Amino acid sequence: MLSIALVAVCAVLLDHLLGEPRRFHPLAGFGWLAKRTEEMLYGAADAAPAMHYLCGVVALSVLLIPLVLIAMWLQQISILGTLFSIVLLYFAIAPRSLREHAERVAQAFSAGDIPAARQAVSMMVSRDTSQLDEEGVACATVESVLENGNDAIFAALFWLVVAGAPGVVLYRLSNTLDAMWGYRNQRYNYFGWAAARLDDVLNFVPARLTALSYALIGHTRSALHCWQQQAATWDSPNAGPVMAAGAGALCGNLSRRTGTAPITGLRHGGRCSGHHARRAIGAAHVVPLADYDCVRRVAGHGMATTCLSTAADCVAPRGNTASPRPTGWICLPVSNRMAGR
Repeated sequence: MLSIALVAVCAVLLDHLLGEPRRFHPLAGFGWLAKRTEEMLYGAADAAPAMHYLCGVVALSVLLIPLVLIAMWLQQISILGTLFSIVLLYFAIAPRSLREHAERVAQAFSAGDIPAARQAVSMMVSRDTSQLDEEGVACATVESVLENGNDAIFAALFWLVVAGAPGVVLYRLSNTLDAMWGYRNQRYNYFGWAAARLDDVLNFVPARLTALSYALIGHTRSALHCWQQQAATWDSPNAGPVMAAGAGALCGNLSRRTGTAPITGLRHGGRCSGHHARRAIGAAHVVPLADYDCVRRVAGHGMATTCLSTAADCVAPRGNTASPRPTGWICLPVSNRMAGR
């Protein structure tokens, strides 16, 4: 466990110092490889659904199994294995990039420049943002920060603790394939099924731990209520708990919007604003660090209740106090943007 802690801390420090690589990112290379594999294995567009299912499973296996096995082998090589794990985790997480993207939106809000805010949020989400109003931009930003608090930070740390470097490889690459193939459209509905389901399985526990932690560092009762009542309304089984708990914890209204028309929403409290975006940044960064010790204890003792007691040590006392109670080296304070709730 000491070596895992060392890997996690060094990778987070590397990300803090260097940020996400702008060129030659391994995931970009993997994306290119995935596209070539898809071209070779997809088959005829009018093939039977069963054939597309099979081709998707084969493509997933061809891309993931060799790389996971290589990670298993490299991890066993003494000091080189530790260095490999540090660099691997550094490439798998992106807390600094997430913070920088969200801060650009928040700064545009502070300057009253909504067009600049739209442009900044377009770098965070895949949908069209050109017609979003101020609330729509804020909602899109908060949604992206909350979801990526799990996808781009905590889930990779979770799988490092549970399965080491091979777990990080399996999680990050399956998550990438889900982003490429996990669409319910004519081309990927069957071919991308295996990638989407694997990502759902790998994210099931991390997403719920993240949702629980959002609840614990914010308005707990409202977060748990939103989670229970509204998580199922979201289109993703794992994003739903994260979004619902995040909306309740921030006491905001996350309505996915096109222009001024809400498509679907998670509602608790008033209109979403730039203030909620800044608070979400703080939440996304404190959750993985507070939860790391929780995962370590659960992995070491097999007791889910340990997670609750560990996370509870890392949150602010109830009420409008501005100071959390850090109790260990891994429990960092919630930022002031989160504390004024």
